[in-house]
Amino acid sequence: MQKTLIILKPDCMQKKHVGDVLGRFEKAGFEIVGAKMIRLSSAVLRDHYAHVASKPFYPEIERFMSSYPVIVAAIKGENVVARVRDLLGPTDSKKAAKGTIRGDFGTDMMINVVHASDSDENARIELARFFKPEELFG
Repeated sequence: MQKTLIILKPDCMQKKHVGDVLGRFEKAGFEIVGAKMIRLSSAVLRDHYAHVASKPFYPEIERFMSSYPVIVAAIKGENVVARVRDLLGPTDSKKAAKGTIRGDFGTDMMINVVHASDSDENARIELARFFKPEELFG
């Protein structure tokens, strides 16, 4: 059983889609093994988005992701990274099919409801960034 990180982004929180989104993960057979609401700091965002922090569009990402509290959650299940990403649909919500989380609730490339780890290695790194070992229950 693997674990992955999801972040319910500011748009998910503000539009009150949290229950719907978490419910889809649970209906898919995943177990939520850690969750908390936080406000993302500039330092955490710069670390989390280090791969694009030098890009001209990064300030917009930081502004958006720090604009409202988010929920970070650890989800556990078989082949969880790939299956969660399938449930989400493509990063660009405009290209996501109806029936996927981003296709049903997202708006565009950034306002796309949920961040999810893109590999097992990144899942381990991201889970450690947001959770202490004692905050995970499974």
